[in-house]
Amino acid sequence: MKTFQGRVVISGSCTAEALVSHGGFNTLASFQKSLLFGDKTAKCADQNNPDLYGQVMAGKALCLPMTIGSTTGGLVLYCANAMGRNPACLLFSKPIDSLAAAGAVLSSVWSDNPMPTVDSLGDEFLEAVKTGDKITVSEDGTVTVE
Repeated sequence: MKTFQGRVVISGSCTAEALVSHGGFNTLASFQKSLLFGDKTAKCADQNNPDLYGQVMAGKALCLPMTIGSTTGGLVLYCANAMGRNPACLLFSKPIDSLAAAGAVLSSVWSDNPMPTVDSLGDEFLEAVKTGDKITVSEDGTVTVE
């Protein structure tokens, strides 16, 4: 078991199975099939992300370095949340970008299903966590990997 301390962006606690991307996460490309064509499990549709392509994202602890891509990223995260197809939490090894932060904030303000969001967990976090690991997020930004 390893513990990491990050900066709380959106407070909350949860326990979920890890889904890990070692490359940037393109929010629009990843969620497009889920939002446009009704995939309720939110399988990642981004063919340029070999870590996540075809993997179920809904209800997972999404562990990534950063988001990349379209300026619609924040709204895409909010829409996934509003449709109940969002990750359980967002965990960033690097500082969060403004678009991902906007999606997390919109989800916490406009829905009953906030996504705990923690950033600045460090590169060691992404080296330690593997897809399928059990992740526990605490209100204070402590992330435990089992």
